[in-house]
Parts: sequence; structure tokens; C-alpha cells
Amino acid sequence: MTTPTAPRLGTALARLLVLAAALLGVLLAGAAPASAHAALTGSDPQDGAVVATAPKEVGLTFSEQVAMSPDSIRVLDPSGRRADTGEIIDLCSGAVVKYGVALRAGLPDGTYTVAWQTVSADSHPIAGAFTFSIGAPSATSVALPEQAAGGGVVGALYGIARYLSYAGFAVLVGGGAFVLLCWPRGAGVRPVQQTVVRGWLTLTGATLVMLLLRGPYTGSGKLADVFDLGGLQAVLQTKTGAALTSRLLLLGAAALFVAVLFGAYARRTDPKERKDLAFGLGLGGTVVAAGIAGTWALAEHASTGIQPGIAMPVDILHLLAVATWLGGLTTLLVALYRAPSVERAAVERFSRVAFVSVAVLVATGIYQSWRQVGSWSALTGTRYGQLLLVKIGLMAVLVGIAWISRRWTRRLAERAPTLPEPESGSEPKAEGAEKDLEDEGLENEGLADEAPDDEDAGDNRPADADGEDAPEEIDPERAAQLARQRAAVATARRKKARDADPERTGLRRSVLTEAAVAVVLLAVTTVLTSTEPGRTEEEAARTGGTTAGSTAVPDRPVDFRLPFDTGGVDGKGVVRLSLDPGRTGANALHLFVERPNGKPLDVPEIKVNLTLEEKGVGPLPVAPDRIQTGHWSASGVQLPLPGEWRIQVTVRTSEIDQTTIEKNVKIG
Repeated sequence: MTTPTAPRLGTALARLLVLAAALLGVLLAGAAPASAHAALTGSDPQDGAVVATAPKEVGLTFSEQVAMSPDSIRVLDPSGRRADTGEIIDLCSGAVVKYGVALRAGLPDGTYTVAWQTVSADSHPIAGAFTFSIGAPSATSVALPEQAAGGGVVGALYGIARYLSYAGFAVLVGGGAFVLLCWPRGAGVRPVQQTVVRGWLTLTGATLVMLLLRGPYTGSGKLADVFDLGGLQAVLQTKTGAALTSRLLLLGAAALFVAVLFGAYARRTDPKERKDLAFGLGLGGTVVAAGIAGTWALAEHASTGIQPGIAMPVDILHLLAVATWLGGLTTLLVALYRAPSVERAAVERFSRVAFVSVAVLVATGIYQSWRQVGSWSALTGTRYGQLLLVKIGLMAVLVGIAWISRRWTRRLAERAPTLPEPESGSEPKAEGAEKDLEDEGLENEGLADEAPDDEDAGDNRPADADGEDAPEEIDPERAAQLARQRAAVATARRKKARDADPERTGLRRSVLTEAAVAVVLLAVTTVLTSTEPGRTEEEAARTGGTTAGSTAVPDRPVDFRLPFDTGGVDGKGVVRLSLDPGRTGANALHLFVERPNGKPLDVPEIKVNLTLEEKGVGPLPVAPDRIQTGHWSASGVQLPLPGEWRIQVTVRTSEIDQTTIEKNVKIG
């Protein structure tokens, strides 16, 4: 009993692409557009502060190095006019990353909005906003853009280009490695050639798109700015622009490598010459591939944070291992479906190469995980850590499927399967049918590929006006019928060949499944590279940093009740909170603490924290003043941005008894 045949390549790949696109869409839709990789860890004045006199400058402290421009920090007065001079001041000292902007003289009292946008050291745009007041808080008409830095259509296109660049790199490098290390004869197989060339084209095209989109991606967010030559010139002077330009230059060298691999190397027949050329191609190809991988390492996560001198070489090794494994897997899949004559030895060699690649991936991945996550709490409590867990799970699934593929490889026949021997005096059914069709077409319809050798064959044909032979007319209906018959015969032969080799069929299916999981794994990796590392996110949370900004829109007053129970004497009661006018800007906060019977309850301490998680704002502490028994109040409570604010109230009823209660409130 034979194993059922593998699915046809077209249908299987179509389903695979649909599944991968859906999963990629889910992943990208759930990812913040350009999650911040540097965090604002402090400001002077602080967010929500009220100062007696106007400061000379506003300073911002970041968790890592950022690239500043004249418009990176803007200070806007209550009417929305610029209150700064546009002069960026470098206040960095040692490990402290701090920049400021000078303020104009003679600023009037009121609430001022500080809006900032810059690019973190790992190439991702970040932005945010906060407010402070001079003299006393006031109303403000400042409205900031709703679109987050690196979001919108430009952010989506840039993200797609990033994914395609990783995929193209994997196919280019992995395909070349598969040919040189596992299947040298594949250099002359056209489907393999097409696969590697398409990888090169994809990587080159994606790099060009990223270079053109870089300006609006980190700046205005407008797609029309792609054609701004001044912006492109500015991009070329940045670290990321230099990395993308270097990648294009290295891709020129990669094109030469591909041309030699599928040209001179494929045609070489002398074993010694072929071996020498393979050595040269392997050495040169490794240098070029490492250089291309280095353009990511020098511009993204590995180039900043702790231990960059170790992280960048490790990142290059990680990318090369990924490309060798997943790109080689893609090429093997194409070879199994489009060139079924791929030898068992080639598959076994790739199995060994894949094993080494996985070992390198595990070693480098452990180091990268420790470097970017830093703690067990960040592994489960941050988006980066959660995505990393998903990636680890997919890796485990992929390794399991690879083990199944390895078992199928061991069961492959030593030689290609042969069709059953025909009975004496007859041909195999499929071949005989094909021969009958060819004979019928040659004799009756003139559909043979070559003309008859008989020079007199044209004597009986009708001649045209010039005496030349006129072609015999072909019945279109009959020609279509013959074409369908030939297609059916070819399909039958392929099916018989597959049924005769169930091991190769099983290998095709397991490799196809590996490729499907690899597509999703690559999508998760792409999202991971554009997500704030867990170590940075936890550091920002500890310091009360903020990494996002939005607009300010008035809404409605806020009034709600929160029951509490600290567990001690007089530990039960209700906090009634009033926030007026309950909109962005300055608000008056009133807290009334009551016993269960409704009478006022005096407590030693009560504190409030305001957090806007979706924009990365907060927690903003508020220390209300005691007005009378059971009544606390704070004026000028600033809510700089609209959104779903979490209001946390901490009530202490004794020296040791306290509890924190919270409620989410929509502002704006």
C-alpha cells in the first residue's frame, strides 16, 4: 500500500501563502507601529509640574542614545505657538543621555506642552508629549498629531519591506549555501536558479523601498515625502541610511556571486577546477553574506544597549544561521517539487547543515534573549518577552518537524524509483498512451515538434501564390483535445512516479510543513526586531518614563465610587473620586473617603496614580492635600493626552494596613 501522493505544488503553495499572509497580518496588526526602543526616563521640568518662574531650558533624559534634529523638541505655549528657540542643547554626561532646548525670554504664565520626536540608536522612531505650567495651570489649545511615530501607511509599507528584506536575504544566502554545500548539480537546475535570483531581487527591491521610505517613516509620516530629495539626502547621512546604502553595494557583489555560481560553476566539468571554484565561491560568498548581515547588526538592536562589541558579531552569526537553515529549506522544497531527481545524499548533507545551523541559532539566541530581556519578569510581562516566547515555541515546532524530515531522508531509496516492468510485447500504459497520442498528432494533425526528414514530404502540400508550401491547417478543437490528453498523460505519469516512491512523497510533505512554519517564524522575528526590548521597557516603567504622544480633546467630567478593604480596623469603606472637568489639560481632583454607612472617614494617607498604558504615559503621581475629615483635594492635575486612563488610588488606614484600588476611565 503506497502513501498518498503529495499535494500539487501550485495548490499547496497558494494555501501556504494565504495562511502565512493571515498570520502575518495578525502579528503586524497587534504590533504597535514602530514601538519605542529608547524611553524618556525623565524631564526637567517634570511632567505636570508647576514652576514659579519660566526655566531657561527644557531637558529630556533618555534610556539610550538618540539622534536629535532642530525640530526634535518643541515647546508650545497655551495657544500652540513655539516657545522655544529651536536650539538643541547637548546635556549628555557619562552614561546619562540628556538633551534640551532653550526657551524664549519673557514667557507668560500658563500650561506649556513639550512635544518631542527623535530616532533611537537602533533606528526606530519614537515620540511623546507632556505638559508643565508656569505660575499656574491654564487651558491649552494644543492638538498633537493622532498618528504615532512610524505609523500609518508609511509605517505599514516600511514594515512589509522589512519582512521582505529578511525573506530575500534568507533565500539568497540559504539557496547559495544549499547549492555549494549540499547539491552542486543544482547550480544547473533552472528552478533552483530562479529561486536564488528571486531572493536577490526581493532583497534589493525591499532595500530600495526602505531607503526611500526612511525619511517619512522617521519624520512627517506622509507618503508624498518619498519624493523629497532633501529628505533622502538627510537620510543618507544617518547610520541607518549608511547601512542601507552599504547593503545595496554588497548586493552588487552578491549579483556577481550568483552569476558565477549559475554560470561558470554550473558549466564546469573538470572536478579539480570545479572544486577550486567552489572554494572561491564559498569564501567570497561568506564574506558578502556576513557583510549584508552586518548592515542589520550595525543599525539595529545589536548596535546599542549593553555589550555591543559582542552583540554585533553574535547577531551576524544568528542571521547567517537563520538564512542557511530557512533559505536552504526553501531551496530544498523547490528542488523536491520541481526537480524530483535531487539525490538522497544532497538531502542528507542539508540535514547535517541544518543541524549545525540550529545549534548556532540556539547558542546565539540564548545570548540575545538574555541581553534584550534581562529578567524573568520581562519575559512574561513585556510584549518583547511574550513575542520571544512565541518565537521559541515556533522554533521547537520547526525542530520537531525537521526531525520527521530527517527520518524520511533516512528511508529514501538509494536510487530513483522505477516504474513497473511492462509485460512482454507491450509498453507501460501511461507511456504507451503518450506514444499513441504523439503518433496520432504527428500523422493526422501535424503537431510534431520537428518537420519530417523526407524532402519530398512537401510535394503533396498545397502551395501559395508564390509557389511556397502552405502550412497544413490544424483543427483547433482537435489540437485542444490532444493538449488535454497529453496533460492527462503527464499527470498520470507523475502520479505513478510519486506513488512508486512514498518516502520522497513523505519528505516533500514534511518539508512543505517546515516551510509553512518557517514563514510564520520569520514574521514573528520581523515584529520582534521592531518591538521595544523587555529590558528597556522595564527600565522605563521603573523610572516612570513615557514613549508615546497623541492629541488632546475635551470630553466630560469624571465621578465614580471605589470600595476598599485594607483588612484592619476601620479598613472598609468607599472612595468617591471627582475629576473636573474630566478632560485633557488641567483638572481639579477631589477625593471623599467614607465609611460603609456613608459617614466621613479620616485616613492617614491617600495617594493617586494616573496611567495611560496605550500611549506609554505614566504612572503620574498625585499627592492630594487634606482639606477636612474625609476630604482630599489637588488642583492642576494634568492629563496631557486622551485615551483609556487607569486611575489607581492607594488608601492607608494604619501604619501597616493599606490597599490599592483602580478604575479605567475614558478621557477625550
